[in-house]
Amino acid sequence: MPEEQSQTTMAVDELQAIIQRCQILEESDFRGEDFNLFQVAGQKCLEDGYAAQLLEVIQNEKNKVIIKNMGWNLISPLVRCILAYKQEDDKQEHCLKILDQLVQLCNPKELFLGLLEQIEQTSGEQVCPTVMLLLQPLQTVLLKLQNKKAYSVGLSLAMIMNQLTPLPVPYTKQQIQEDKLGLCRCCNAVVDFAKPFVNEVVKNMEKSSEYNDMELKEELLKFCMKSLKYPLLTAQLEQLEGIEEHPFRHFATEIIDILQDIRELMPLVFIHHKGRRSYWENQEFEDIERKNSADSLACLSYLMFVQHFGINCFPMVFSPSYLLQCNMTHIEVLLNRTEESMLSKGLDLFESCLLRMEDNSLSHQYLEFRDFINVPQDLVKVMTLCPIEYLRKKSLNMLQLFIDKFDAEGKYTLFRCLLKTSNHAGVQGYIIQKIKDQIHLSLTKAHDNVWFTGHHLISLLDLVLFLPEGAETDLLQNSDRIMASLNLLRYLVIKDCESENQTGVWTILAKIEKNFLKPLHVGLNMSKAHYEAEIKNKRENRRDANNSNTVCSLTVSEEKMPAMTTEMQLQVLHSALFTFDLIESVLARVEELIEVKVKAVMAENI
Repeated sequence: MPEEQSQTTMAVDELQAIIQRCQILEESDFRGEDFNLFQVAGQKCLEDGYAAQLLEVIQNEKNKVIIKNMGWNLISPLVRCILAYKQEDDKQEHCLKILDQLVQLCNPKELFLGLLEQIEQTSGEQVCPTVMLLLQPLQTVLLKLQNKKAYSVGLSLAMIMNQLTPLPVPYTKQQIQEDKLGLCRCCNAVVDFAKPFVNEVVKNMEKSSEYNDMELKEELLKFCMKSLKYPLLTAQLEQLEGIEEHPFRHFATEIIDILQDIRELMPLVFIHHKGRRSYWENQEFEDIERKNSADSLACLSYLMFVQHFGINCFPMVFSPSYLLQCNMTHIEVLLNRTEESMLSKGLDLFESCLLRMEDNSLSHQYLEFRDFINVPQDLVKVMTLCPIEYLRKKSLNMLQLFIDKFDAEGKYTLFRCLLKTSNHAGVQGYIIQKIKDQIHLSLTKAHDNVWFTGHHLISLLDLVLFLPEGAETDLLQNSDRIMASLNLLRYLVIKDCESENQTGVWTILAKIEKNFLKPLHVGLNMSKAHYEAEIKNKRENRRDANNSNTVCSLTVSEEKMPAMTTEMQLQVLHSALFTFDLIESVLARVEELIEVKVKAVMAENI
């Protein structure tokens, strides 16, 4: 006990000795050595658990000048101790009072740098607790600054967001409720931190319609743009049952409110395509800024048009087609990402825009805009490559909805584009089915549709009724496309009489037979012979090995299949033969229908 008391006395005595020496000095006479000794002694008091004694020293009116000049050096050990102590601990309470005293007494400029340094040095699980602890002191210090306030506010917000950005954003309901790292609470605390500075900008704008001090406003705008990219672009923003106040929805509301307050919301939504002034001479940095800006603006559009944040101040004077045009760039940005949260936002934004429109109301001229061609191609990529089933299904639904909105010429142009750009047989088969639907509407409506009859349709059929590599085409890989093409041809032959020839199919029948039907016959014979030989070979090998469980590999449609037993391989080969038989039966039916129609016409002529 005496030994412990002597250590206590020594730690506090060292501090008192330095204080007494500095008390007799003028402020201008403080030396670097004094600063170092004060920091070491103060740190030792904190680390050894004597925060109460240190607090008494700081609160002593005689030491006011010393604390003003040297107190900021205690920020680092003080933060460590506060985070180390439990909330109920008296020592933590003493440390918090010391922090409060330092904020009141220290030189604002030096304390600002000390606080910012602590935020910069934190990492991992300590980021949110450190930021939450220092936000209020930092805000108080910034409000005291007279010079370079806008720069200092911007630096603070940028530093905080840079530290938060590496943290994973809670996505599921359970993760949001747990808020393991404290990110949800921290983001909303940062908004509260920014509010006094937003109010300052608002007051200045109210005082003068020609508000010229743009620096603080620009820094707040940068903060909002960063917040839109992280965490909001990644966050789950749908209402979740059981969560009364969704933290990220609340954060999104606050960010939109700031943009509205500083009069930047509508300019961001509608004027962004004119381009903002770049501050970078380096092209690489400018490209990074442009990409970040594109992500932020895409998120902003999602918040407004899907979640309806800020929609109350949105002017209801724009046509649905104009809103779609404004949002296509954002939709393209989101659909080019691979993360579930961003893909789903892109699809939801696209759906929101399309549902505002009447079917057949969108002019074909919109396809002259690059985005209107790129987005359906992006949908195809999601449909065929995305590992998440509900996103694949929704992409297909959005492609159908997009097609429905165009006029006839628009549908025609879109079909041509997708047939030329898609290398996926399933997608091509789907487009061919949609072409068939449009032909059916043209043939059954009272008025003619020139885009799906006559010479326009003939041009489209040239892309449909052919084999890409003639008889050498991989029929198994292209089976979806081939079946759809045969079904379309069967429909045309049944519905369109040769005497009327509305579709023009009878005009190009010889061409169809040369480029499609005959090569398909040859290809089927070759493919069936190949697979039948493979089946025979496998059966003989199985008999020789007398073991049906031998594991070996198989290549189908130029893709090596996973290791399979001989029995499994035989099943795959028989499945391929079944597909060829199905194609062959439809082909035979088509040729039979053509023959009947041709004979009927010949008989009429005789």
